[in-house]
Amino acid sequence: MKIIRTVKELKEVVTADKAQGRSIGLVPTMGALHEGHLSLIERARNDNDIVIVSLFVNPTQFNNPEDLRTYPRTEAADCSKLETAKVDYAFIPSVEEIYPEPDTRVFDLGPVANVMEGAMRPGHFNGVAQIVSKLFAMTTPDRAYFGEKDFQQIAVINKMVELEGFDIEIVECPIKRESDGLAMSSRNVRLTPEQREIAPAIHRTLVGSIDWARNHTVEQTKRYVIDTINSFPSMDTEYYEIVDGHNMQPISDWSDTDYPVGCVTVYCGNVRLIDNIKYPNSTKNN
Repeated sequence: MKIIRTVKELKEVVTADKAQGRSIGLVPTMGALHEGHLSLIERARNDNDIVIVSLFVNPTQFNNPEDLRTYPRTEAADCSKLETAKVDYAFIPSVEEIYPEPDTRVFDLGPVANVMEGAMRPGHFNGVAQIVSKLFAMTTPDRAYFGEKDFQQIAVINKMVELEGFDIEIVECPIKRESDGLAMSSRNVRLTPEQREIAPAIHRTLVGSIDWARNHTVEQTKRYVIDTINSFPSMDTEYYEIVDGHNMQPISDWSDTDYPVGCVTVYCGNVRLIDNIKYPNSTKNN
């Protein structure tokens, strides 16, 4: 595996590989790699001749300076995992390398970026669009891989790809979970032992809401999820929305979409965790 720290070198190796007709898969990450990331890399390895993984904690997508400061950074351990996963190139740039000058671009991402995470974290998705568009331009991949834990983010990236005219296949990969159901996240390492025991209740509650939803309205199902999660110590639901999975817009009735998805953000102590669940499109209210 080759570690690359400059845009110039990255473009050089990509150009050489493309000249040989090799297909390129990109897995953008912020490091602190876990099995969820490795599942994306495995998929990319199976689909492409060359796999590039970026490790970059992108400051423009953090609207909370404390969250940026405390985000785990584990480069040595990450590189060891990437070696084992047979990644070809690890792109590990500095902030100055990515942003030699401020990125003032504002993307017209539309309704998919205005709700849920977009409403709670102003500027977050514009920062995501900034860094992902830069990585796409630098690596010109055939395919890029993203985990469905960040369900709304995938919709935003698809919109950005449309706006910028990138000819890239966005590959959505299933959520990877711990044995107790907790969605894998780099933030999980910040949970105390007590919080780590409680946190799997998020996924258990979402799964339980599928049966509940069969005989209850959308609003009743939302209330069930929020009240159940909030009944656990240290847990505080920031939002739970049931949306049309095609456009991220909240629904008021199960008949509003053939693809209902529940998206939740929960503070477990001061650690912000996200998850989601797909409801059967046969869900009906009374």
